[in-house]
Amino acid sequence: MGEGAGARLEPRLDRSSPVPLYAQLARALEAAIADGQLGKGLYLGNEVELAERWQVSRPTVRRAIQELVDDGLLVRQRGVGTQVVSDQIHRRITMMSLHDDLVAQGRSPVTIVITLEHVIADASVSTALELPIGSTVVHIERSREADGRRLAIMRNWLTIAAAGDVTAGQLARGSLYALLRARGVRPHSADVSIGADATNPTDAALLGLSVGAPVLTMRRVMRDSSGRPVDVGTHVFDAAHFRFDSVVIAG
Repeated sequence: MGEGAGARLEPRLDRSSPVPLYAQLARALEAAIADGQLGKGLYLGNEVELAERWQVSRPTVRRAIQELVDDGLLVRQRGVGTQVVSDQIHRRITMMSLHDDLVAQGRSPVTIVITLEHVIADASVSTALELPIGSTVVHIERSREADGRRLAIMRNWLTIAAAGDVTAGQLARGSLYALLRARGVRPHSADVSIGADATNPTDAALLGLSVGAPVLTMRRVMRDSSGRPVDVGTHVFDAAHFRFDSVVIAG
């Protein structure tokens, strides 16, 4: 296996920073996995080699690697070494948007607005938004990319009061929820359903996948601070690049 994939990485560590070295190193490794510098299946060198190369202590290397093992990006194999196993985007099931999640992970999201129009809500959307049948809503369809990869398709139906005069240009530059907050809409809670599916021809073309490739799905009905439903979203994610995390409390 040679000198290991760690030899490819030259992390820039700021020893004067209040951020601990292990945390800086973990973020550098995470970024290298995300941008493909450390591809899936590659092995890092052992802790002694990495500590010497990066001029840090073995405990620093060990703790940085353990963070990424805990996150599912690396796996330790006894007698073999530490291997890159994932370049997935980990999303906690929260009220944050995908745009904000990507930015928080140091990625540069790109949004392509496919559709922005007023439509008559169907029965499912009307029911979710607690609107009379035949009501007009704002329908938005977007695709999102990061690091040259097509990641997700997002379809939303919003009340006129919430979406108002939101433009395609605004949607392309930031997150939908940030735009809603700027308009005085405060996302408060959501009913979320996560599933898995095989991609259909339309979504396969938008994501650059083969028809039938596995995708993750999310349906979210968001309510504002007054308790009114204002947004129904149905989103499709390339399963190769996502994992959804949640916290489960006993009792």
